[in-house]
Amino acid sequence: MVETTDLKRSGIVLSGVVVAAALAVVLYGIVPLFTGVGAVEVTLGGLVFVGLSAAVRRFASAAVPDYEVAEVEVDDVITRDGDSGGPVPFSGGGASANDIVERIERADDDTAVEALIVTLNTPGGAVVPSEDIRKATADFDGPTVAYAEDMAASGGYWIACGADEFHAREAAIVGSIGVVGSQLGRTELAEKVGLDYRRFVAGEYKDTPTEWRELSDDEVAYFQGLLDDWYDQFVETVAAGRGLEEQFIRDTEARIYPGEAAVENGLVDHCGPRERMEDRLADRLGVDEITVEEFEPDRDLPEKLSMGAQKTARAFGAGVASVLVGDEAPSIRVR
Repeated sequence: MVETTDLKRSGIVLSGVVVAAALAVVLYGIVPLFTGVGAVEVTLGGLVFVGLSAAVRRFASAAVPDYEVAEVEVDDVITRDGDSGGPVPFSGGGASANDIVERIERADDDTAVEALIVTLNTPGGAVVPSEDIRKATADFDGPTVAYAEDMAASGGYWIACGADEFHAREAAIVGSIGVVGSQLGRTELAEKVGLDYRRFVAGEYKDTPTEWRELSDDEVAYFQGLLDDWYDQFVETVAAGRGLEEQFIRDTEARIYPGEAAVENGLVDHCGPRERMEDRLADRLGVDEITVEEFEPDRDLPEKLSMGAQKTARAFGAGVASVLVGDEAPSIRVR
């Protein structure tokens, strides 16, 4: 396949170079006849030749891609649009499910792409966005591999259940099949500083849970019931996607496992360096080796600058704030 691609691309480039050279020769011969310019025709012809040759090479790369595998990375806490909702400016975004799904669908529409690698470096995240990425992976028309490079926990594991094969590095962390909800209680603090929570709601559970008053037994049961429903959905998704018994999944009690242990208990198919995963995928595609193209989100310059600022802030530790609970709602994540 690679040799055929090279031949096609070389043919396009050669044809374009011939055309560019012909145009340069024509200009070299015509310009002196109709103008008083004498010395610049060589420069003009050379510029035409170089410019058209470069354009042809770009056209050849676009017309005959030299890759057959697309790679999409999930590299942060999974959210709907990449906004962590953290209280600190530049607290880091998350892995935008909207962006990731768009990239997977773009790869699926690319006629050069025959297989998909979803690289996972995530501790998990929101429930529905994780499911959206899993579904996009499952809907991809071709072989799919989930690759746990550093961590595929919780929502990351949820996503991996949509792939045909799950490969992890030996020391990668996988698992954490569970759901967590949290709130920051402030009742005693409010009493100490003289704050009084005055409740106005229409609907008994509208402000459940809230940080400013203690929860009733009914409210605790109500909120726990929501988490239990999401957990049941998680277990069913893993059982269907990984072919595991539901009771075994529940018995893990949301533990995490290194890659080698995950292979032993069936949570992961294969373990080892990336090269081993790529060799297996090459065998499935019937090629000696694969060429991978990383599909990036389409962003304009302001978005790229914003993402760079967020990553810089996270490097200094501000990203920790991305998992703090805001004032308006509890933090609920598959993590």
